[in-house]
Amino acid sequence: MTEKATHPADTPLYPIREVSRITGVNSVTLRAWERRYGLIRPQRTPKGHRLYAREDIERVERILQWLGRGVPVSQVKELIDQPQAAPVAEPISGDWPSQRRLLTAAIEALDQSQMETLFTQSLALYPVAICLTELWQPVVRELEEHWADQLGATLQHRYLESFLRTRIGIRLYHANQQARGPALLIAPLPDDPGALWLLLAALAASDAGYRVSLLDGALPLGELPLAVERLQAAALVLVSGRAERADLIRRQLPRLAEQLDAPLGLCGPVARIRSGDLADSLVELLGDDLPLAMTRMRSLIFEH
Repeated sequence: MTEKATHPADTPLYPIREVSRITGVNSVTLRAWERRYGLIRPQRTPKGHRLYAREDIERVERILQWLGRGVPVSQVKELIDQPQAAPVAEPISGDWPSQRRLLTAAIEALDQSQMETLFTQSLALYPVAICLTELWQPVVRELEEHWADQLGATLQHRYLESFLRTRIGIRLYHANQQARGPALLIAPLPDDPGALWLLLAALAASDAGYRVSLLDGALPLGELPLAVERLQAAALVLVSGRAERADLIRRQLPRLAEQLDAPLGLCGPVARIRSGDLADSLVELLGDDLPLAMTRMRSLIFEH
């Protein structure tokens, strides 16, 4: 339903908050899809509040499918409006490569204005999980590879970290006021020199509906059980972009997992690098795809 915002009188209608909960697309993005691209046309109450029918929700889900294939949001309408559009076997090349190039250049140039534009626009037009998967995670991985031998790398790293700490911190504060999911404690491991993966993991967790408690610095491992208890966390997620020390991974983390009354998950590049060292432990390897990691964490919480 796109051309007319009318439905039969007995059609169930949903407010934007409920549609956001059902589809995982935040209300800001739903409004942007409507205003900028005409992708959805909800009905309005006399006071102007949006109401969505079931076919609108199904349309949102089809939009997400196209976006997941890499189609730019600006091109989705003509595809989704085609009657019985044939499925696409291979992902369509979208505008994510150009967005990644722009973001990388902005970070290297310390161009805060451009970084702000890319951060704000991407999260307004696309679900957080897609932004993380297609934009932020690939850019951070690429930059970390280059930073190893690049003059000015520390400056770029700290500048990006400061930028994300502020923007993501604001989103966490507001999201935590409305979140109804389990409480999740997210903390870094000691060898990670920065907080990039930690901050992106917190954003992914918040988007997944968790109430996020974020520790910006590493705690002694012996204090983490107390932190889980005092913060009433349903699970602990440790994050690192580094391999971390062998003794920490092979001995200390498995021992910590045994001491906790909640699941212990490990995510970020460390989970991929060290997967072979933790296969037989209670430490749950969540991987370095952060949205997927938070989905896996939820099933572990409910099984615990």
